Amino acid sequence: MSAPHHQEVTAEEDGLRLDRWFRLHYPALPHALLNKLVRKGQVRVDGGRAKTNTRLERGQTVRVPPLDVKDDNVRENVSKPSLSKADRRLFQDMVLHEDADIFVLNKPAGLAVQGGSRTVRHIDGLLMGLERELGERPRLVHRLDRDTSGVLVVAKRRSVAAKLGKLFATRSVRKIYWAAVKGLPKPAQGRVDKSLAKIQTQDGERVREAQSNHKDDGRSAVTYYSVVDRAGSKLSWVSLKPVTGRQHQLRAHMAMIGHPILGDGKYGGLDGLPAG
Repeated sequence: MSAPHHQEVTAEEDGLRLDRWFRLHYPALPHALLNKLVRKGQVRVDGGRAKTNTRLERGQTVRVPPLDVKDDNVRENVSKPSLSKADRRLFQDMVLHEDADIFVLNKPAGLAVQGGSRTVRHIDGLLMGLERELGERPRLVHRLDRDTSGVLVVAKRRSVAAKLGKLFATRSVRKIYWAAVKGLPKPAQGRVDKSLAKIQTQDGERVREAQSNHKDDGRSAVTYYSVVDRAGSKLSWVSLKPVTGRQHQLRAHMAMIGHPILGDGKYGGLDGLPAG
């Protein structure tokens, strides 16, 4: 492609995130390159700047800039990988429920949902391996942190992903997490309302509380917590209900109120614990 062109969002694509729309139409386009194009404003939606997580609407027009990949008929030219025996066993072991529309997976801690630098095995990669046999690649509709275990819903078709994506985007889906935290939160039920900003450290990306004197420094984040049980004043079992869905939100919020999640080395959950 030597010149930018404009592509209309179809009814079946209504509700898709911009990055997933590009992955659908241009699977050979590296995610890092897409981020760069979006950041520079070369990708636009209805003439305006957008973000990779922008939700598209039917009838909108996406400006696609010249791409440094072979994108003509790319879906036919790129060979579709199949799952190895080990990956198929891993995927099947995670399936809690399957029907004509969705998979419900029990994602273990330590397995990333999407790929990144030095990430070889991830959920999205496993889903790509299912495209050949299902006729369409199943799609993620939400994410969990790599170190978080929990239930992950996957849509089998693009139209299902669009509908589920709207439910998550409008916060119509109720999410409840459980965690063991250090100490005993007081009060036993509470609300944490602290905006979060991303920072880069030697240990990778993490978040901190946004500074009020820095414009556009962070994004609003709200979490409700409730102590379910406790072991004296040393340890508590809590339920966590995020209103928003920011990266590392629950981990950061609990650390900010002085009760980091036990075992979370990035946010103080290993401090004071015996080594090994």
